Amino acid sequence: MTKSCTTLDLDAFESTKSAVEADPTAGQGSFRTTTTWEDGARARTVARSFTIETDEPAPLGGTDEAVDPMELLLASVGTCLTIGWVTNAVRRGIDFRDLRIDVSGDYDLRGYLGIDETRPGFGSISYTVHVDTDADDATLEDIRKAAEAGSPMVDNAANPTPLRGSVQRAS
Repeated sequence: MTKSCTTLDLDAFESTKSAVEADPTAGQGSFRTTTTWEDGARARTVARSFTIETDEPAPLGGTDEAVDPMELLLASVGTCLTIGWVTNAVRRGIDFRDLRIDVSGDYDLRGYLGIDETRPGFGSISYTVHVDTDADDATLEDIRKAAEAGSPMVDNAANPTPLRGSVQRAS
C-alpha cells in the first residue's frame, strides 16, 4: 500500500482555519467521552461512535486484555504529533514515504500504589520521530517545532490543565 501525506484534506483544514480566523467562536467546542466499568480493572470508553477498551496489566490486578490508560496518553501524544507532522508536511509540499513516532513515558508505581507521595503519573514523556522523506534536516526540524506547537495533546501533557470532578449517585 502506498502512503501519502497528500491524502490529508488540506482544503478542509484551510477552510476551517479561515472560518475560525473570521469568527473565533467557530473554533470553540468540546469533546465528550463516557467510560463504563466492565469488570475488575476493565472499562469501555465511548467517544463519538468509537469504542476504546482499557485494562490493567496482571501485576496491577487486571487481566491485561486491553491497553492501560497510561498507554492511551502516550498514544494520544503520538497520534496528535503524527497528524501535526502530516499537516505541516502537506502545507510545505513535502511527502513522507514512512512516518513512525515512538512515545515512551517513565513512571514509578509507588505513587499509584499509595506507598508514598511519589507522583502517580509519568515523570517524563519523550518521543522519537522516524521519517523516510526527501526533505532536508532543517525542514524536518521546522515541522517538528510546528507539530509540537500546534498539538493539543502535547499542550495538555506539557502544561497543567484545570480538572474538576464531581460525584452523582445513581437514582
